[in-house]
Amino acid sequence: MRILLTNDDGVHAPGLTVLEEIARTLSDDIWIVAPSEEQSGAGHSLTLTRPLRVRQHGEKHFSVSGTPTDAVMMAVGHLMKDAKPDLVLSGVNRGANLAEDVTYSGTVSAAMEGAISGIRSIALSQVYVREGMGDAVPFAAARAWGERVLRPLIAMPASPRLLFNVNFPAVEPEAVKGIRVVRQGFHDVDRTKIIHGTDPRGYDYYWFGLGKSDSVPEGSDLAGIAEGYVTVTPLHYDLTQDSAIAATAQAFGGQIG
Repeated sequence: MRILLTNDDGVHAPGLTVLEEIARTLSDDIWIVAPSEEQSGAGHSLTLTRPLRVRQHGEKHFSVSGTPTDAVMMAVGHLMKDAKPDLVLSGVNRGANLAEDVTYSGTVSAAMEGAISGIRSIALSQVYVREGMGDAVPFAAARAWGERVLRPLIAMPASPRLLFNVNFPAVEPEAVKGIRVVRQGFHDVDRTKIIHGTDPRGYDYYWFGLGKSDSVPEGSDLAGIAEGYVTVTPLHYDLTQDSAIAATAQAFGGQIG
């Protein structure tokens, strides 16, 4: 099985090393094609206004001067075009990708790009608690549970347009309660934080961030992580809201299709 590894934290990110460790329990044919720099929050963007550069770091190990989507496109369409991957793994992300935050996620979007290319694709993220830990992310839960969650997903019959979003809770491996299949949750409030400052030259600047939500919908990825489970959420890139088709058609005289 040929596996492509990518991420949005960049080619030198610790989580990518963890992902390679996990992937090598599944196969010896591992390719790494990841962004040359951190691309967190890049979503499903691709680069159209400048050329991309590819740098080789070792055998089957490359970086791309673009987004996670660029990296997957470059791998599938150029670097691996003669023998495309059977599986795309994206991560292990530094931090959670839960609820509607998946729409911002370069990690999830890289897996989505793999799915668009017809390749089985899985995004993996390690939740962590920043308070008291700084920027250090313990990937112990991902290391211990990665293979256990991936093997059943890989064994499933292939399904077009489908990808999986996996999150590991911020607990020690022995404290993980198990694996739970859940739906994508939603936060109940606008969590956007905008911090304003002034630089030494007197110009304004702004930092965007996302705050916490107190809402934890039952049966959601948010709830599963809060309860100490590894969560698995099936996603697809067909954004059609089927339940709204009839009402929308009615607004235009009732014609559908």
